[in-house]
Amino acid sequence: MQIILPSGTNAVIEKSISKQSELGLVVIPDIMGLRPLFYDMVKHLASEWDVNVCSFELYPGLEHFNVEERLGAASGLEDIRVIGDAIEAADAIQSDQVAILGFCMGGMYTLKTVSSQRFSKHCSFYGMVRVPEAWKSESQSEPISCLQKGDADSVLAIVGSEDNWTPKEDVDLLQSTGVTVASYEGADHGFVHDPSRPAHRPLDAKDAWIKAKNWILGDS
Repeated sequence: MQIILPSGTNAVIEKSISKQSELGLVVIPDIMGLRPLFYDMVKHLASEWDVNVCSFELYPGLEHFNVEERLGAASGLEDIRVIGDAIEAADAIQSDQVAILGFCMGGMYTLKTVSSQRFSKHCSFYGMVRVPEAWKSESQSEPISCLQKGDADSVLAIVGSEDNWTPKEDVDLLQSTGVTVASYEGADHGFVHDPSRPAHRPLDAKDAWIKAKNWILGDS
């Protein structure tokens, strides 16, 4: 079901299959934002994980932008708005506890939401550990500084060894904060969530989703 958050940002929400889930989940999409891939993912997670799920648009008002335009506009994104939308999405879920996961840019913002102390668990899929140079602005804080303001132990970071967006030195820095890292040898950026991408690795993706589910639901 499509909704509009109090901020005016478009979002989509699905209730758990049991309709009684005490756990909710916010999903922050990749740079291309809400689209059929994420509509389907929200429905799938609500059903398969039996949790209430909400996802929202990263670029409200700019949904028509292509990837190059979104990359060019990244420095204009404001942490206060994106993290605020994540919190409003959590409130819309109306569950006792809410976890969060995100992909690519959404994975970077998942790391940043640790500072809000709103979420019980965090799972970042190949989220940038440092804000890319072209994205930096006064409105963009560094993920590491955000992790230091909350519970880094609540974070699982899923990365690929060949991902230039998350180089080894950044992953090592991430681990030093207390984040749990699951690294997949030979995997490149975006290897889990979008089967249409050349980087997709079905076996690794299946394993990564199992790790994410266990982390979020507390089965590990």
